[in-house]
Amino acid sequence: MNTKMYVNHENLLAGITLKDKKEFEFSNMALHVCEEEEHVIQNRTKLANLLHCRVEDFVCANQTHSANVHKVTVEDKGRGALSLNTAIPNTDALYTYEPNILLCTFTADCVPVIFQHEEKGLIGVIHSGWQGTVKEITLKVFNKLIEEEGCNPEGFQVILGPALSQEKFEVDEDVYIRFRDLGYADEFMYYKEETHKFHIDNQQTVKKQCELAGIPSDNIDIDRTCTFLSDEGFSYRQDRKSGRHLSFIMKK
Repeated sequence: MNTKMYVNHENLLAGITLKDKKEFEFSNMALHVCEEEEHVIQNRTKLANLLHCRVEDFVCANQTHSANVHKVTVEDKGRGALSLNTAIPNTDALYTYEPNILLCTFTADCVPVIFQHEEKGLIGVIHSGWQGTVKEITLKVFNKLIEEEGCNPEGFQVILGPALSQEKFEVDEDVYIRFRDLGYADEFMYYKEETHKFHIDNQQTVKKQCELAGIPSDNIDIDRTCTFLSDEGFSYRQDRKSGRHLSFIMKK
């Protein structure tokens, strides 16, 4: 199974699954966009075996491009793992203090945010498509963790996973205005005269949101793999029927 590990320590795992021609539905990990649910469950089981955990340790949300965050407890273990019906509803960010829970987020062009706060023993994932970015989900999540969980922003380590590149993320003026109105995304956008389209770097905008929360730039890593251009990428923009990557993090 084609999986990129960002962290692989005895006490912490973090990574992303990639497109793989040898697996069911090219290693699609999402139950909400699949040909057969059983294929996705088999893919997830294979990933669980690779990570030495169980599918029942996964926690998945029903992502809606919201700015909502859910604090995952032991009671949530297994939610959304084998059925959409049990997924945490209307949520695009998850965090937990609990060990042996695999937090999951699904993307195909959107920015997956994987993070940990070692001092606090806290881990999390965020799904930030352009709609989530203009709702400032990442900034809101980190501000919440700083204010309500007492996290020192300098203690966060953040990974932004593969996403649609600025070259391929072209939009009309309505989306451009939403980003412009953030007040800090101008340097991450350009206009192409030939096509009358705006091009936006969603990853850099999300990184800026991390920095606005007080996270040092050096603590933020960006995987610049373009989901559209890479053979290992699922791209909704390229193929509306595309599968989804699964970005994950788990404390041991």
